[in-house]
Amino acid sequence: MDLSVVIPVYNEEENVDLLCQTLNEAIVPIGVTYEILLVDDGSQDGTWVKLQENAKRYPRLHLIRFRRNFGQTAAMAAGIEHARGDVIVTLDADLQNDPADIPLLLAEMKPEIDVVSGWRKDRKDPFLNRKLPSMLANGLISRITGVHLHDYGCTLKAYRREVIQHVRLYGEMHRFIPALAHWVGGRVVEVPVGHHPRRFGKSKYGIGRTLRVVLDLITVKFLLRYSTGPMQILGKIGLQVGVLGLLILGTIAGLNILGNLLPGDVWGEDLIKRPFWPISGFMLLGFGIQFIGMGLLAEILIRTYHESQNKRTYSIREEVESPPAQMER
Repeated sequence: MDLSVVIPVYNEEENVDLLCQTLNEAIVPIGVTYEILLVDDGSQDGTWVKLQENAKRYPRLHLIRFRRNFGQTAAMAAGIEHARGDVIVTLDADLQNDPADIPLLLAEMKPEIDVVSGWRKDRKDPFLNRKLPSMLANGLISRITGVHLHDYGCTLKAYRREVIQHVRLYGEMHRFIPALAHWVGGRVVEVPVGHHPRRFGKSKYGIGRTLRVVLDLITVKFLLRYSTGPMQILGKIGLQVGVLGLLILGTIAGLNILGNLLPGDVWGEDLIKRPFWPISGFMLLGFGIQFIGMGLLAEILIRTYHESQNKRTYSIREEVESPPAQMER
């Protein structure tokens, strides 16, 4: 199959009919074999009934229904897991993403490109509570991941199957898929796409999700840089903290010796009156030992994770073999 379109759906009863109509109008003229996966993320309105009605009206619809609301990332992961197409396109169900832009993404999916990310250049959302937080988040994510995109929050994206099928999604990590794909060697480009004001229903996004995104960003940064060697970060922190503790304790010991050699007990009296420094030194030394210990445990867990799943620490784009040498007579 050439194309799979994955769409998480949650309480979009009023949008479902128009969504299915515009999807078919956009994809059928392309002339590819396709499927449309609509994942109902535990909707509490008539969304599932509407989806079933449209499955009788349009071909190639694959409906998935969750037992409860697990979140957009889980719905995205389920759709990707069930997708069979060589190219997987994701978009939202609220029709703010335009299905008519799907051919545009596919046209940019050249042989050397693995991810085409949509950019809502003329975004039709309120500035203060939607556009401004998004701009700040995009800048932060681009800086931390090293993959510079204008619009990480745009769900309209196209991925090659071999790049995305092994990416595991948790929390709010669906927006970081381009960075995770880039980590395994995927090549990412960005193209401007259309954006429309929401016509029906309520937005499920808000400023409250920003904190969860920031926390997941920390996780992604760790995965991108230290997932195969957590000791490299925990051990470094442990050594730095431990060395600082040793320096403090060494300085205190030196001052004690110096105070005993010199007349009077100036240094010793000062240390007795100010126990903060020796306590800090021992605490920092203890923290350093703990960080190194956590690094060793994390190394064991990482190796268990990779070996138990036979999971490789690398990703191969292609393989080429030279023809066998002809037998010499």
